[in-house]
Amino acid sequence: MSARDIDPITLEVIRNALASTADEMALIVMRSAYSPVVRDIMDYSTALCDGQGRVIAQGLTLPIQLCSFPRIMGFVRERYGDTLKPGDVLIANDPYGSGGQHLPDVYILKPIFVDGRLAGFAATVAHHTDLGGIVPGSVAIYATEIQQEGLRLPLIKLYEAGEPVDAVFRILEANTRSPVEVLGDVRAQIAACNIADEGLRTLVRRYGAAALDGYVDALHDHAEAMMRDVIRALPNGVYRATDYIDGVGENPEPLAIVVTVTVADDTIDIDFDGTAGQVAASINCPISLPESASFCAIRCLSQQDIPNCEGYLRPITVRAPEGCLVNPRYPAACGARGVVGYRVFDAIMQALAQVVPERAIGGSEGGPYLLAAGGTHEGRSFVLNEMVVGTWGARAGKDGIEGISNPAANLSNQPVEMIETDMPVEVLRYGLMTDSGGPGQFRGGLAFVREFRFVAPARFVLRGDRRDHPPFGLEGGAAGASSAHIFVGADGAERHLPTMPMQSFSADSGDIFRLIGAGGGGYGDPLMREPAHIADDLLEGKVSAAGAVRDYGVVFTGDGTTIDLAATQAKRAELAGARI
Repeated sequence: MSARDIDPITLEVIRNALASTADEMALIVMRSAYSPVVRDIMDYSTALCDGQGRVIAQGLTLPIQLCSFPRIMGFVRERYGDTLKPGDVLIANDPYGSGGQHLPDVYILKPIFVDGRLAGFAATVAHHTDLGGIVPGSVAIYATEIQQEGLRLPLIKLYEAGEPVDAVFRILEANTRSPVEVLGDVRAQIAACNIADEGLRTLVRRYGAAALDGYVDALHDHAEAMMRDVIRALPNGVYRATDYIDGVGENPEPLAIVVTVTVADDTIDIDFDGTAGQVAASINCPISLPESASFCAIRCLSQQDIPNCEGYLRPITVRAPEGCLVNPRYPAACGARGVVGYRVFDAIMQALAQVVPERAIGGSEGGPYLLAAGGTHEGRSFVLNEMVVGTWGARAGKDGIEGISNPAANLSNQPVEMIETDMPVEVLRYGLMTDSGGPGQFRGGLAFVREFRFVAPARFVLRGDRRDHPPFGLEGGAAGASSAHIFVGADGAERHLPTMPMQSFSADSGDIFRLIGAGGGGYGDPLMREPAHIADDLLEGKVSAAGAVRDYGVVFTGDGTTIDLAATQAKRAELAGARI
């Protein structure tokens, strides 16, 4: 089919039909899943691919996962070629040789045949509650090799010609602390793939295989052209930035994420040369996640609705030296790799702020904070996977948003009631921290606090960040507040835990864990913030009266509600003079 044969209205109809199918897949997973990590936190993604394995539609799920589908589909085509049959379903999670990101993320892929011809693939990935390993939840910072982290699945068949491969289901069941949840979530993913099968079949039969292929090719080309237009509007140049992971253990050493963004006409090259080497801990990040974070950051430049297909990736290249933190060599552990992926997004944002500050965003909370706990209560085992999100940094013209997932994700916090119903845990506190947003003309989002009391003995592990290197501000905006992990024993004594400890911890019934995230970075000079906005912040508890004076030079009268304009003018002049 030539370009002149493409009807733009039909192209848009097909595009939306594909997108609707991918979104329907996402809804099926959410409604069918057994585990809170999939059902409530929504740590999963869905996509449709064409017969060549190219992504043609993505569900409105996790940006930081979605662009991993092209990599794993490359392994599918390489491994299976033309040998797949109707009714086959594939499963994999291995980052080394199968395109996975870490072991809890299980990919389930289904080839879709119409009249004996391979028409495309349904693709899903979901974070599973537990796949074995040395800690409940299968994410231990102190793992030093992937064999310690749980069950590794290369690309194998879960169904063959429509029949389940019973041995694989038995292996899954035997290698998890939560067999009901894991097998239930696997079936939810399969159900989503079956919905995609029906949706793509309908399109093939409506338009014909050859015509649909032509429109899919046109969709890729259209997305590519739109992305090239976005890039072409940027000044050519080389833009570098460095951000840091706090590091692991009691005495962490900072780990640099170094990015060089090269804009050349209508292409962008992203190079991570200079990034810290892989470490003997589980925060090493297989390349598919840094690729996804990079594509997400560049896509944020666009103010147009670019189709969610693989074509828009064509003008973007991502490179990282083998053996570094963002492209580790086997057998590096990678269970807690997410923290690095989110820092990749932040580092690219700092580089882009040098060329398009009006489209960049200040540092956000650093990605989800992880608390994984497990034990036995009333005769049955339990695994709590808490991935708590957060807050955004500020942007030009907008304050940071609180109580929302990181810009590179699309997660949700578990409802308190669901945690307390399913787990021997009480949530004592859940809210926002006053004065934690980075000061700026536009204030960073506030940090969250979530406090848990264990009702039964448990072992738990943690993953956080942004304590020693809080979220950055832009264009004169200040950094957000640092994060904290605080353990409170039965005697009331508080103990500050590392953000990424190289050990697990024991909690007795009655012990408390308090998680405080980092606040978002501010944007612009804080002394330029409208005093009326500070008054609103004070009323809403986002800024204290002392914080208003200290960070913004805004002084309130004795009643605490009225701005003292003369005192504010004098205080702002004093703060501006102190800078000089």
